[in-house]
Amino acid sequence: MKKIILSISIILFSLSGFSQALKPVKIDSLVTVSLPTGFVKKDTLGQQIYQATASLGNILVLRVPNPNSGKPLNKEKDLKNVFKTYIAGIQKQSGNGSVMYPRDTTIGKLEGKVFTLRIDNSGSTGASPELRNFILLYTQDVTYTFEYNYPEQRIDLAKDEFKAFSSSIRVAPSLDRRDQYLSDAKGLSSPAKIGIYGGGAIIVFIIVFTVMRRKNRQLEAGV
Repeated sequence: MKKIILSISIILFSLSGFSQALKPVKIDSLVTVSLPTGFVKKDTLGQQIYQATASLGNILVLRVPNPNSGKPLNKEKDLKNVFKTYIAGIQKQSGNGSVMYPRDTTIGKLEGKVFTLRIDNSGSTGASPELRNFILLYTQDVTYTFEYNYPEQRIDLAKDEFKAFSSSIRVAPSLDRRDQYLSDAKGLSSPAKIGIYGGGAIIVFIIVFTVMRRKNRQLEAGV
């Protein structure tokens, strides 16, 4: 019983220590995230990397300028393709990683992508599989990647720590979806297409039927 109480105390102490150590850090003039004290920042060829050690996992934040900087995407589907390509690239780099729980999210007025990458090297190293939680944000100028990774055996313990980190991401109010893609048009829904095309077919049928009926009447009248 004493061991259980001691373990719970250690966990609570670690979580409270993490929350106290968090402080907002400006990634740039548009994006802010809270990181543990003692983080390390690196700047390589315009790419900014922030690394930090939390109580139960590790944090990595990347700010990478886009190669097509200044050219926003056209449609929402283009943004989804960007996320799809990015996730595929991360999975490929991991070697044997498997993507889990991909889903859409919203931060401020921006659309983002959240997913988990599970890497299992237990067969070769004997180490616990690793879970990497990713949050992706794309703008016409920069792609932001927020990563929190930890051993899978800590999955229940690390939930609150990851939540504290992920919920601290803030974007400037001036950023909106026009900074991601230009057109809000999503195309016609299936029911709408059926209604339009079906209605058009009905109209054509009525016209043809009317013309044929008129011709029949003329033939019957001997005109």
